[in-house]
Amino acid sequence: MITGVDHVQLAAPEGSEPLLRAYYTGVLGMSELTKPPVLAGRGGCWFSAGTAVLHLGVEEDFRPARKAHPGIRVTGIHGFARQLKAKGATVVWDYDLPGHERFYSEDPVGNRLEFLEPLATRN
Repeated sequence: MITGVDHVQLAAPEGSEPLLRAYYTGVLGMSELTKPPVLAGRGGCWFSAGTAVLHLGVEEDFRPARKAHPGIRVTGIHGFARQLKAKGATVVWDYDLPGHERFYSEDPVGNRLEFLEPLATRN
């Protein structure tokens, strides 16, 4: 029986960890998780915020996913979008998902990220 999603993994090019750390912690406000020693030698980095956990793993022939993406729930989506824009991130609004406000952005290596807030949760 499936009980939930433990994490989502995205790929990244070798040596991009400093860029990823700056973006995921500095722009998105996530916390970096310590990788287990047996996995740390593979490169990449892990981040979390609330119950959202993202693993970014080094891929030798890296190409950013253009369609595949994690959908990350947020609260106060308009303020969150303003914060991202103020820190240099792209924000592209999409109003095609009924009952939600959402936008897309990209991390510094080009991975697509979706941020969404169900309308029912807004006050």
